[in-house]
Amino acid sequence: MKIFWGMLWVGTLMGTFVSCTNEHTYKIAVSQCGSGQWRDKVNNEMLAAQHLYEQNVKVEVIEAHDDTERQIRQIDSLANTDIDLLVVAPNEAAPVSKAIAKVYEAGIPVIYFDRKADATAYTAFIGGNNFEAGEASANYVLSLVDQLPVNGHKPRVVEITGAMSSSPAQERHQGFLSVMKEHGELEYACMEANWTSDSAYQIAKEQIDAENPPIFFCHNDGMATGVYKAIVEKCVEGQVMVTGIDGLPNEGIEYVLLGHQVGSYVYPTHGELVVKLALDILTGQPYERENELQGMMVTPENAKLMALNSKELIRQNYDLITIQDKLEAYFGLYDTQHKVLIGSFIAIILLAVALIMMWRAYIQTRRTIRQRQALNEEETLFYTNTGSRTLVQVFETPKEELPVPKSQDTIFAETLNEAIRKNMSNPNLKMEELGEEIGLGRVQLYRKVKSITGLTPVELLRKIRLQQGYVLLTTTTRTVAEIAFEVGFNTPGYFSKCFKEQYGKLPGALRANEESQ
Repeated sequence: MKIFWGMLWVGTLMGTFVSCTNEHTYKIAVSQCGSGQWRDKVNNEMLAAQHLYEQNVKVEVIEAHDDTERQIRQIDSLANTDIDLLVVAPNEAAPVSKAIAKVYEAGIPVIYFDRKADATAYTAFIGGNNFEAGEASANYVLSLVDQLPVNGHKPRVVEITGAMSSSPAQERHQGFLSVMKEHGELEYACMEANWTSDSAYQIAKEQIDAENPPIFFCHNDGMATGVYKAIVEKCVEGQVMVTGIDGLPNEGIEYVLLGHQVGSYVYPTHGELVVKLALDILTGQPYERENELQGMMVTPENAKLMALNSKELIRQNYDLITIQDKLEAYFGLYDTQHKVLIGSFIAIILLAVALIMMWRAYIQTRRTIRQRQALNEEETLFYTNTGSRTLVQVFETPKEELPVPKSQDTIFAETLNEAIRKNMSNPNLKMEELGEEIGLGRVQLYRKVKSITGLTPVELLRKIRLQQGYVLLTTTTRTVAEIAFEVGFNTPGYFSKCFKEQYGKLPGALRANEESQ
């Protein structure tokens, strides 16, 4: 026992001594109000920026899943940890402001990102200008009015807002309205939704009028997909125009390229600038309290170039995350070697103590071996007796009934396949949700799927959806649109585009070929 306590004391001394040589790592907690492609992009940019700057920094992202009470609990919990700074995008302005004020009053700097709360207790703000986003979208809508058919009616503009309890929805509406109220020659209506595709779909079904088709402005591109779904069902494609906000490569920009939308305002992310602002605050560097990020309109004329640039930036972000992981492994090895060098003289003492303990273990092992040999002799007598051996066989499982062992990769693949097929019909399925269901984080899931299949998780999900679509096309009489929605595509057009890329022909051509055989 004395030897044990001596080793513990020496080990503690070495750990304390070595730890004094470590540089401080700034811990930045990010409280995201929800998920979605836009916020996923921001999160990836912040994670990729952890090693862009001179200081050591660790970013941890926590999502509230659009639950205000949950976000308040998360922020209260973060205030009691050792974080150096809090970045927060509040789900609702007023309710969250009190929790944020507690963090600020505790001496922890607070950065509002994308959204603000109804309070002045914050260190800095960084994000896009939502008023400008609404204003720019309104001016673009006005440029489209002349394309509406002349039918004796006033041109109609329908604005579908996000939840008006949030600051982005309020500011985007104010910017849009500031332009609309100057144009009395237009028929303008404003409807509140809750940022989801389904809510916008219900509004659009009621607002679409074939005799007087409107131009829809949605507060995000997710809602714009719901409007397009209603347009397809009402058979008014080409007559009703839709524009939105966010301008992401696989969402708004892609929809403009496909012709589902006539425009999308790129609401900027720039997660790397959020991390830089946080480090400027923590290291005492000069910084601006209000930091506005610039956006722009995506139109059919510039959508292709925007898509190429955006996809390249996303690829670079993933590369940065991979490089970051390799750097962490390298620095971990370097740190280990450094600690070994500093603690080498202490290791000599530990080695001497270990030798003494090994000698004692050797003596104990010899004693155990002798006891085991005596037991083996008794077991040998038992098992060499024919009658006893026959009875023992009753308790043995035949080899042919033993389960075939599976590799860890096989178990992972079967688990992931089951999770994907169970959630396939959800068009808003996120990789984080799949990862949570099978017990892996986003980066771990990405690496595992990439190493086994050569595909990213998003590409694998799309491939499985298309395979299921192929089966339904050849074994059922459902329409292409029904099958597209059933396997998780937001629009039949996007399903058809991806299907042709995968199988070399459109869904309708495949079905016609099957029927002719």
